[in-house]
Amino acid sequence: MVRRGRLAYTDERSYDRDARGVLWRRIPSTPGKGKPDFGAVHALRQRLAMANALCQVCGKPADRDERGVLWLLGEASDAPGSWPQGLETAHPPVCRPCASLAARSCPHLGRRHVALRVRSWTQVGVHGALYRPGPRPVAVDAVGIPFDSLAVRWVIAGQLIVRLDRFTLVDPTEM
Repeated sequence: MVRRGRLAYTDERSYDRDARGVLWRRIPSTPGKGKPDFGAVHALRQRLAMANALCQVCGKPADRDERGVLWLLGEASDAPGSWPQGLETAHPPVCRPCASLAARSCPHLGRRHVALRVRSWTQVGVHGALYRPGPRPVAVDAVGIPFDSLAVRWVIAGQLIVRLDRFTLVDPTEM
């Protein structure tokens, strides 16, 4: 439905939106139950992990040393050494004990991934279902939207996106 010129749930609750007013996908939270599904993203866990530098696997603090916080990313087609500072991702950091499990199990990482130590990052937007405005909004695409875009009013977010402002590549064996 539409309320106040933006997408809304009919029975919207205060926790359905974040501090920026972004509407988030509702998903049950049952910590400790079930088994990990490395191919699926749990919207609340992903958002908390990104916002608080928590491990995407176990939810404990991500590994941090003098070089920064540990992130694993699937290798792009370009040589990772050419990646510019300011790379954007929706994949949270990891702790050292979970890094090898994530590398083996996460479909996004596949067989080729890189390890980064990130010194600073900025929350820049969300990824989610974009709806066409109107009296009865209709989902039209899955997109990444920056916070400063008016289109963010028509998204049900599923993932928080951060920009990795300062990072260095590290040898995965020396994470």
